Amino acid sequence: MSTTTPMSRPTAKAEKPGAPTVEKLEESKAERAMRRRHLRGRLDFKYSPYLYISPFFILFALVGLFPLIYTFVVSINDWELLGGAGDWVGLDNYKAELASPLFWNSLFNTFSIFLLSAIPQLVVATFIAAMLDQNIRAKTFWRMSVLVPYVVTPVAVTLIFSTAFDEKYGLINNLLGALNLDTIAWKTDVFPSHMAIATMVNWRWTGYNALILLAAMQAVPRELHESAAIDGAGVIRRFFSITLPSIRPTMIFVIITATIGGLQIFTEPKLFNPSSSVPGGPDRQYQTTVLYLWDLAFNRGDFGRASAVAWMLFLIIIVIGVINFLISGTIASSSDKQKTRRIATRKGKK
Repeated sequence: MSTTTPMSRPTAKAEKPGAPTVEKLEESKAERAMRRRHLRGRLDFKYSPYLYISPFFILFALVGLFPLIYTFVVSINDWELLGGAGDWVGLDNYKAELASPLFWNSLFNTFSIFLLSAIPQLVVATFIAAMLDQNIRAKTFWRMSVLVPYVVTPVAVTLIFSTAFDEKYGLINNLLGALNLDTIAWKTDVFPSHMAIATMVNWRWTGYNALILLAAMQAVPRELHESAAIDGAGVIRRFFSITLPSIRPTMIFVIITATIGGLQIFTEPKLFNPSSSVPGGPDRQYQTTVLYLWDLAFNRGDFGRASAVAWMLFLIIIVIGVINFLISGTIASSSDKQKTRRIATRKGKK
């Protein structure tokens, strides 16, 4: 028997010193793949939201931003409805409108109707939302019922209310006459006509705003109300100290959207008195700014001045929106400071 050990067969080609092994190559490949996946994940996390919302902004640029810029171009030209683009006039259209009493009359009517509609509308909507937030029977029925006026088309609403506010044969004046009260010139006098149009706006939008505020109230933790009730706070105190501060962002949203909608009112004053030859009443008692620019564009054919009015209204809405936002932010910060002060006082007493 031989005592020498058998020689091992050569299994692989001798590797050069310093050359990467197969295992190292596999590890490097896996590491690169992992690094690529990590990079894709970071890019997806960082940029995919922009991709998802980009269709909206692309459409907005096409149907919102482009007409806005084009309207400004029209406003600095002598642009006629039939003749098209004329001479470049710069800011003359703006100066002419700022000197026009009809423009200021339309602004007065717009703000008057807006204030008569927005303030009662928000107060009543908040009250209705607070009532719907209670533990009442048939919640779904009541919550859906307040949305019914919003479903009705503005044209139908205007025709119904226009008939009800008719000066000779309308329901409202007939009721006043039955009570031996003086009838009201709803379509002739300035303030009554503003009240009638504000009534239409309030009837249609109060329920819609109430549902938005109700959704915010539903998100307020019930534990806060229960703790406050245990501490002896009543319903009214809990509403003003817990509910209203908790729904502040939604309230700001509702105020801003109501402002934008109120300053752009058109359908209600346009159809309030269809027999009138002048849009907005025989003496322009309720001619709003949008109705005035429509009259300029399509009745008088002066697109340049109508576009100037549109741009001035756009700037006014932005200014009013910013003022609303700043006032709401100031109220919010003061409310937070008071809350912090109360918490600090309670801790000091303990």
